[in-house]
Amino acid sequence: MDLWQLLLTLAVAGSGSAFSGSEATPTILGSASQSLQRVNPGLGTNSSEKPKFTKCRSPELETFSCHWTDGVRHGLKNAGSVQLFYIRRSTQEWTQEWKECPDYVSAGENSCYFNSSYTSIWIPYCIKLTSNGGTVDQKCFSVEEIVQPDPPIGLNWTLLNISLTGIHADIQVRWEPPPNADVQKGWIVLKYELQYKEVNESQWKMMDPVLSTSVPVYSLRLDKEYEVRVRSRQRNSEKYGEFSEVLYVTLPQMSPFACEEDFQFPWFLIIIFGIFGLTMILFLFIFSKQQRKEN
Repeated sequence: MDLWQLLLTLAVAGSGSAFSGSEATPTILGSASQSLQRVNPGLGTNSSEKPKFTKCRSPELETFSCHWTDGVRHGLKNAGSVQLFYIRRSTQEWTQEWKECPDYVSAGENSCYFNSSYTSIWIPYCIKLTSNGGTVDQKCFSVEEIVQPDPPIGLNWTLLNISLTGIHADIQVRWEPPPNADVQKGWIVLKYELQYKEVNESQWKMMDPVLSTSVPVYSLRLDKEYEVRVRSRQRNSEKYGEFSEVLYVTLPQMSPFACEEDFQFPWFLIIIFGIFGLTMILFLFIFSKQQRKEN
């Protein structure tokens, strides 16, 4: 229906311009433009998207990188390069000179990498994105606020014990810290969270965070296969890093015949208690007969 109104408006615009000159044309064409936008709302609007920061991350409290999206117009990149500038406060005042990103390559496309020479902890940073000479996004942070460690490595497990019923087992899961995190010298202290689930389940079970690189997992069923994964965070932070590779745990299955062979009925104890019981009965019988003779 809007399309017919548009065509009618354009027809009126043509006839109006013929009889009334050019005075009525702007008003009528304005109405036509509004009708056209109702038919196709995408027309007459700016579909460009400005570059924006997506995240800044430090994996080990020694370096960090920042990433951003690239501006897009109709599926094509905007003209003009995107640049990152930063300042940091080394004393009580902010440095007034904005410095450009030291490395646009090492962290990948649309990113800036700050190696250890450009990274300082406990000192606030401010960064901004510029495109075609204008600032399009800006944010401020301290390096210790953006720590998200790399995944732990080398997950493995050992069997602790199997229940007497042969149904459940306990295991110990171990791993190594992220290779680039200097945990030995205490430069960064990590807490680890272990999650596990049965292979066919969708919900992970989470264990309490620990400072150690091993944790026991209890009461796993012997007839099930499990998935285990671990992630870490800085001790004083709530931001976890990525999960490790999944560790698959397949527990040994015990046959019912093996269970019967392993289970030894306590015949020896039964014999001991039986002899003790018969002795007491015999003693009471003799004692009662002596009491009758005395009476």
